Amino acid sequence: MKPVHILGILGITLVLIFCAGCTSSSQPAPPQSAIPTTVSTPPATIATPVPTVSPYPGTLALNQMVTFGKAGRTGTITVYKVKILPNYSWTDPTFNSAREQLKAGDTLLSTQYGYNTQNPAEGNVFLFVYARLTNTGTTSLGALSTGQIIVNYDGKDYAYSPVSGSHFTFANGLGSPYDYDFGRGGVTGFVMPGDANAADGFLIYEVPASIDIRKAAVVVTLDPENKAAWALV
Repeated sequence: MKPVHILGILGITLVLIFCAGCTSSSQPAPPQSAIPTTVSTPPATIATPVPTVSPYPGTLALNQMVTFGKAGRTGTITVYKVKILPNYSWTDPTFNSAREQLKAGDTLLSTQYGYNTQNPAEGNVFLFVYARLTNTGTTSLGALSTGQIIVNYDGKDYAYSPVSGSHFTFANGLGSPYDYDFGRGGVTGFVMPGDANAADGFLIYEVPASIDIRKAAVVVTLDPENKAAWALV
């Protein structure tokens, strides 16, 4: 062979050997380690419990009757309706003169046909509670006075707010007040037997405007040992 051919073959052989060495000496890159991710969880918020208003225990439904008394002097009482009003109006036959109206400090009465508007204290409303007491015995029965009938709400008792006169007429179809107080305003404090003689009417209570009547009750002291309570819805 010619020397030129031998040198060419030798050069190609050296190139192949060099390339093979490069290939065999290369190593695969090591896998990259995953960097752990830290998730920050905010602390749990604990809700502050909101106190709830507990209803009066053992309440009866509206219109349920309770019997009281003994030895021929017995009766039944029930609470049968309630209304919440922002105010109420009344008139009195003895309060019709301009002089009496001016004395009361309300110069608008003459334009209201003698009716006066009664407003509660700021933030309050009037709760009208309708009750009926019937004498089921055979002789006169001492009526339960308004002082024996209270409204209980949120752990507080609200007393009856008496009207100012015994001859008032109330507007808006409210009816007549129960108003059975012993020895006051011509009321005898006694109820005769029979449904026709029942003491029937409303009692007025001034309560917070925020009152939830679902959790309020009318509580009646029947005697020193017994009470009865009615839910208002």
